[in-house]
Amino acid sequence: MGARVQQGFPAAYRGMVVGLLGGSFDPAHEGHVQLTREALRRIGLDRVWWLVSPGNPLKSRAPAPLADRMARARALMDDPRVTVTDIEARLGTRATDDTLRKLMARYPGVTFVWIMGADNLVQFHRWARWRSILARVPVAVMARPGSGLAARLSVTARAYAHAQTRPETLLRRPPAWCFINMPLNGASSSAIRARGEWRGEKR
Repeated sequence: MGARVQQGFPAAYRGMVVGLLGGSFDPAHEGHVQLTREALRRIGLDRVWWLVSPGNPLKSRAPAPLADRMARARALMDDPRVTVTDIEARLGTRATDDTLRKLMARYPGVTFVWIMGADNLVQFHRWARWRSILARVPVAVMARPGSGLAARLSVTARAYAHAQTRPETLLRRPPAWCFINMPLNGASSSAIRARGEWRGEKR
């Protein structure tokens, strides 16, 4: 089956399973890399796309320029199965639900899996149309330092307790989500910025 190749968009074909890791990546760090490789291994993904967002609607602080964040992410993530993309800027979307809706329309027959850290599950119920996201795609929640208990007790985890499954059975009809325990990496974008190690940051 031929891949769907569209100018400026990653290639994918029917039957492919693509993990989506969205975020500001301001900047990307080894925690993102470890999380991605663990998701590839545990869920059986064919590819992972890093969706470097124009900006996070839940954060008041403006991120570094998109081109700088993209360059840093591409320099750090060298796995051929991983594509760093500005797909949300190209689609003109900010909310995850809108991004998923447009991606699913562009890539019929491709199974998408949303990947996020456990820290995001804690406040996932604040995301725009969060229930719609869970209705569209399976969700893989990756362990992050200090967030395990809070994630398991979160509004989303309690509301969708019936939909929790194991990583090996995640690719079923949504809603479906799993919590993946993994070696913890304490790297964080905010800590890197606080140490002054990210020159791409807007001042």
